[in-house]
Formats: sequence, structure tokens, C-alpha cells
Amino acid sequence: MRKIVLFLVCVFSISSQAQQRPKLVVGIVVDQMKMEYLYRFSDDFSTNGFKRLMDKGFTFYNMNYNYVPTFTAPGHASIYTGTTPAVHGIIGNDWYIRSAGKNMYCTDDASVKTLVEGTEKEGAMSPKNLLSTTITDELRMATNFNGKVIGLSIKDRGAILPAGHFANWAFWCTKSGAFISSSFYGDKMPDWVTQFNNEKNYMKYIQKGWSLLKPIDTYNESLPDNNPYEGRLDKSLPPVFPYDLNKIYKETGMEILKSTPFGNDFLAELAMRAIDKEELGKDNITDFLAVSFSSTDYVGHTFGPRSMEIQDTYLRLDLTIAAFLDYLDKTVGKDNYLVFLTADHAVAENPIYLKDHKYNVTNIPSKDIFASLSKFSTDTFGVNLVLNYSNFNVYLDRDVIKQKGLELARVKQSFKDFLMTQVYVKRVYTQEDILAGSAQDYYLSFIFKGYDPKQSGDLVILEGAGYLESIETGTTHGTPNSYDTNVPLLFYGWHVPQGESNKKEYITEIAPTLSKMLKITTPNGSESQVLEELFVKK
Repeated sequence: MRKIVLFLVCVFSISSQAQQRPKLVVGIVVDQMKMEYLYRFSDDFSTNGFKRLMDKGFTFYNMNYNYVPTFTAPGHASIYTGTTPAVHGIIGNDWYIRSAGKNMYCTDDASVKTLVEGTEKEGAMSPKNLLSTTITDELRMATNFNGKVIGLSIKDRGAILPAGHFANWAFWCTKSGAFISSSFYGDKMPDWVTQFNNEKNYMKYIQKGWSLLKPIDTYNESLPDNNPYEGRLDKSLPPVFPYDLNKIYKETGMEILKSTPFGNDFLAELAMRAIDKEELGKDNITDFLAVSFSSTDYVGHTFGPRSMEIQDTYLRLDLTIAAFLDYLDKTVGKDNYLVFLTADHAVAENPIYLKDHKYNVTNIPSKDIFASLSKFSTDTFGVNLVLNYSNFNVYLDRDVIKQKGLELARVKQSFKDFLMTQVYVKRVYTQEDILAGSAQDYYLSFIFKGYDPKQSGDLVILEGAGYLESIETGTTHGTPNSYDTNVPLLFYGWHVPQGESNKKEYITEIAPTLSKMLKITTPNGSESQVLEELFVKK
């Protein structure tokens, strides 16, 4: 009898602990989302999407990235690991590898194979290059690998990095419109994903085309529909509504869907299918669904932050999120899931737009930067010592420097002095400057947190605020300036108090906060600062 009682006590204790966690955590990353969009488009949002998350949950208005470069892959990795590229190793979307003499993509893994025939290059991906555990990894271990983790995105890096090393699955979209995965996760695609691919659900969006969701006078927060700062979806026509997606699809294929709001809708369909078929949130063992909406980034890069296209994309995403929350209510239960929504980076204004309004900045082609560095090197040292320029990093040919009997420190200082004469350059840091650090240098702290001495360059360039590389139309991102670093953070659902905060917070606080909420181990590279506002007892 005593053994039976003891057994029941243990069972009750385990069950009680399980109830202390939500049934499902949903992490939503909106690629290239400025906090400012939630202000600017607020009047035109529904009450059930972004506003539901903000009004019923907790809003952090002053969430910031604390490193450079502010790109997609480092952003997703930092959200889920609770640390920065200096620790987790994802220092760009791709970066130069000295030993190989070429660039490496962030999730490349030649040791794995695609699970879908005909997608060999797109499918040879894994989280191998991620050097820290993620919140999703820690949840898997905390549940003895019984809690499921699935990552979904149009972009491979948006699915793979959040899902972590121990995920059940990560799925990303190919140029043909099929979602795929790699042998890192399993031997065969799940039948439900194969069925989803066979349905070709993206075609209904292509055939419908892209018109404005609301009357055109609703879009008074944006520039006129046809303006000189926008790129084009259809190279033969001006960038104005409506867009004949069927015509463009016949010329370019399914890739066009990514640069419309409907890439987000397409992904949301897959997310709801995943919840259903993988039975996420159906028992008391916590599952995790990591969803990254990529189309906001594609639209933003093409059209820029002041376009009607980006406004329409966010108005439609608002409705997509509303429908997704309703689905979670019905399938998992209102009090049983925890949602957080943030972004992997924000975005800059188009520099030509700023210049036309009398702000003295412009765009600088990256190839011109490389060419000027190479010319300076040849003129000064008689040989081109520049191996690569990318991600604001300058890689020097250390072997040739040694062969020539040159002093590496002097060479670096010469390049630094030259770069400081360029109008677009604000600061230049050598590897020694970065590793020595300085509490007095605000920008150096960003670079230090994004710098890996084993992988980064010999010098890092900090460009002046407003300058962008290789941008005439649309926009880009990557700097430590506030327009690239300030993103939204919304928590909603299970055990989340209502409220808001304007206190400055950092993106590395999300993962440890989730760890404490779920009562599991913090990711192993985490800086371990938490968002204390979420732990106020009701």
C-alpha cells in the first residue's frame, strides 16, 4: 500500500509540474519589422491581430538589438539562444572563411542531404554552425525529448536556427514552392507535408493577384504608389497596384510569392497544418512551434519602409495573425498557449529619399568599397592585400603580408587611416581594438558582441548613420543605429500579465525569460538577464 501511495504522489507531482507550463509555446519572428510600424499603421489594424496581442498581453516598446551586424541569421540565433554572434557563432547570413577562400552560408552542411528530390542544394542545411543551445533545445531536454519542437519559415535560416539542434523538424520553402527538410531531422518527409506540397496552395494567391486590401486613401501613412524609391516586382512595369502575379509567375516562377504578403499567408497555412497533424499542444508536455514570417523582409527590401506595399503587407499580416490566434484558441485553448512576437532586425530609410529631403547621405556600392580598398593597397604596398569585404568586415591576406615582410599591425593601421578619410565611414576598428574593448565607446560594444576572432575580419567598418551599401531603391539593414535595432516584443497568453514598458531592453533577454517562465535550464550561452515585468504576480 505504501508503494502505491508513493507512486501516486510521484505521478501527481509530475502531472502538477507539467501543468506549470503551457501546452504550446509559439515564437513568431517578423522579418524586418520596425517598432514604428505598430505606431504608424495602428489606426488601420483590426482589433484581433496586433492589437489583441498588445491590449491583452505585454508590450515592450523599447526592445533593441545590442550587436552588429543586424541581419536575419544572427537575429534569429540571438532571439533563441539569448546571446550574441560573438558567442553563438552566426556572424552573418553568410561570411568569408579564410581557410576555404570563399563565403559560407549560415546553415550550410555538406554532411546532410535533402529529403525532397531535385532540391539538393536547397536542402543540404542544418544548425551545425550554431555554437550555442537554444530555448527550444533546452525545452526538448527538459521534457526528456517528449515535447515536440518544429521550426517553419519561407527562409531556411528562419526555420533552422530557431528550431535548434534537437528539433523534431524544420521546414523551409524552395524556389519551386515546396517545403523541404534535410536528413539532419529524419529519413523521410512527413506525409502531411508531402500532401501540403502536392496541394500547391500558393497558386490561389498567384491567380488572385495583389491589390490593395483597403481603399487607397487608407494608405495616407505611405508615399504615393508610384515613387522613385521603390523597386519593381514586374521589371517591365512601374511599381503600382494592382500586380498581375500570374503574369510574373509565368516569367519567374513561385519566387514571386515571397515578395508579396501572401508568402506569410502561405506559411500560416502550413503552421496550422503542423499544429493539427503533429498534435502540438494536445497533452500536458509542452511543445514549441517557431514561425518566422519572411515576406515582410522581401517586400521591405524591394519597396522600402515608406511604400504602400509595405503598409498593405502589414495590414494583411495583422489579419493573418488574428486568424492564427483564433485557430490556437480553438485547437489548444485560450489559457493553454504562450505567444511571443518580435523581429530579427528593423530597417533603414532609403538613403536617396533622405538625400532628396536634404539629409546629406547617399548609397555606397559595396563593389566600390572593395575597389577603393584594393587600389589603396596596390598603391601603398605594391600588391592587393584585400581578400574579401563583406558584412562591414575587411579580410586581409595575412600570408602575403608575412611573405612581403610587412608588419600586420602597421598594415591594419594604414587601412584604418585610409578608411577614415572616406565620407561614409564613421569609425574603423582593428581586431585588436575590438578585443581590447572600451566602456567609453558606445559603438564598439555593438561590434564586440558581434565579433568572432576565429571567423570575423581584420578590420570592421562602422558607416555613418543613414548611409547604406548598394541601395538605390528599396532598403536594407545591418547597422547599430536605432533604425536597425529597435524592434517590437509582444508577449501574450499563458501567465502573461497585461501591461507595457518603455524601459530599454535587449533581444538577448527573450530566451532566458522564457526559460524562467517554463522553469527549464537557460541556453548555455545566454547572458541570463530576464524581462522582470513578466514575473509580476497577478
